[in-house]
Amino acid sequence: MPNIIMLVLLVVLIGFTFWSTRNQRKQQEKINDFRNNLAPGTEVATHSGLLGTIESVDLDHDFVILNSEGSLSKWRIQAITEPPVIPAYVSDDEVDENGNPLDQKDLDTADENSAGDNAAENK
Repeated sequence: MPNIIMLVLLVVLIGFTFWSTRNQRKQQEKINDFRNNLAPGTEVATHSGLLGTIESVDLDHDFVILNSEGSLSKWRIQAITEPPVIPAYVSDDEVDENGNPLDQKDLDTADENSAGDNAAENK
């Protein structure tokens, strides 16, 4: 009986190891495809957090030129990643929960509500 339990545990361990390495390979393949398909104009980020667009790509020497707000810098391709997705509620634009722009009357109502909240807090 103990031998059967050990055998089952061994099979489960081998299955889990195979499953996790397969997922890692898929993620690495996706990252490599993204990096190999970089082209000028593609929006990217670096691992250190710099956001910008690709100006030029040199796959032979594994580097890209990144334009970040008019400043050019050279980066190794391994440092380039996909830019983060910024939710609509974090952006500077006034939008609703679905990302649609708010009408001016909606903005006025929101300003009135926040002004009333601030007055109540100051009392």
